[in-house]
Amino acid sequence: MHKLASDQPSGGEGRLAASPPRRPQAPQIRSAPIAEWSIADRAAWARAIAPGVRLRKGGAGAHLARITQGDLARRYGYFVDHLMRTGRFEPDAAAAGQVTPDHIERFLEELRSRIGSVTLAGTIYKVRRASELLNPARDFAWLGEIEKDLALVMQPLSKSHRVVDPDRLVEAGLALVQEANDDPALTPLRRARQVRNGVMIALLALCPIRLKNFVALDLQTSFRRIWSRWWIVLDRKHTKSGRPDERRVPRDLDAAIASYLLIHRPVLRAVARRENGAMSDIGHLLANGEDAALSSAETLDAAAGPLWLSSNSGERMSYSSVELAITATTLLTLGVEVSPHLFRACAASAIYAYAGDNPNLASAVLQHTDRRVTEEHYNRASSVQAALQYAEIVKGAARQ
Repeated sequence: MHKLASDQPSGGEGRLAASPPRRPQAPQIRSAPIAEWSIADRAAWARAIAPGVRLRKGGAGAHLARITQGDLARRYGYFVDHLMRTGRFEPDAAAAGQVTPDHIERFLEELRSRIGSVTLAGTIYKVRRASELLNPARDFAWLGEIEKDLALVMQPLSKSHRVVDPDRLVEAGLALVQEANDDPALTPLRRARQVRNGVMIALLALCPIRLKNFVALDLQTSFRRIWSRWWIVLDRKHTKSGRPDERRVPRDLDAAIASYLLIHRPVLRAVARRENGAMSDIGHLLANGEDAALSSAETLDAAAGPLWLSSNSGERMSYSSVELAITATTLLTLGVEVSPHLFRACAASAIYAYAGDNPNLASAVLQHTDRRVTEEHYNRASSVQAALQYAEIVKGAARQ
């Protein structure tokens, strides 16, 4: 049995008074939501993403897809959070007025201690883009120069040892679901969390969409049942490529998805009502057993709301908590940290290795408009094929 951690590290609640005092924990790093930005930044962002109406032109960022707007706001939010945690935040500053060489340098010092060079360059690039939307009249060429310097020295970390066959990911996810459902020693909440994580891994392995879209999946809209099949349905406004993305979920996941939705997701949802005594009803949620739940198509069709719920709050899981849950769970089950983005690399490598005669398949699966973006995985897949063929040659020579 794999012991899975909760969505976020737990605090010290419930410890005995005699226990030695713990050192105060450092403030948690997060992306500050728009509602916590400076007054001028909030107003400027609203203007920047305002859509055009009739003859009135929209904001400078109105043409960007919602997912891109959200990503820029999220990266800028990390910068705002840094200012808050270091005591430099000015709520009355002008729009993007806190984006100064000194603040950026201190932000870079912190980032270098916890992220890689590629993510570092990407973060500064997106902070610059957000700043230009907030204050188009200001010259951010100096920040562009920093961005170019970071791009010149960035060195992508090798990920070949973390790229695994998607079938191993699917197998690991479904095994987690089965283990959780078969283990009577687990509490309902721990069982629900393990089933959720297992379904996450199996679904993302078979439908390797971008993490932003995966986190935002909603029942009845982007994750829905059409007749008896589950589909992921993303409209063009929510995809990076600007094209609709529709994927039918393989039937192999039907039982696991039904188990999660009918039995375990309600347990997670009840966490949000804990203060009202709803947690006492969790045992009742399991009274009818899984078999009865799986046969209730009407209940499946009625499920609504965010697909992935937090075991801490009962609300929609955040981008970072989904990323952490997937990465930590793959480490515990496979011994390898496979991040959500690496699921896409795993898919591309598998396609090139086993379906190399269809060179456009990987680009289609990953929704890449430029096939060259996908072909970086071809070299690894080719070397894998070569190694397999070489092994067969060696075996054949040994038999002669």
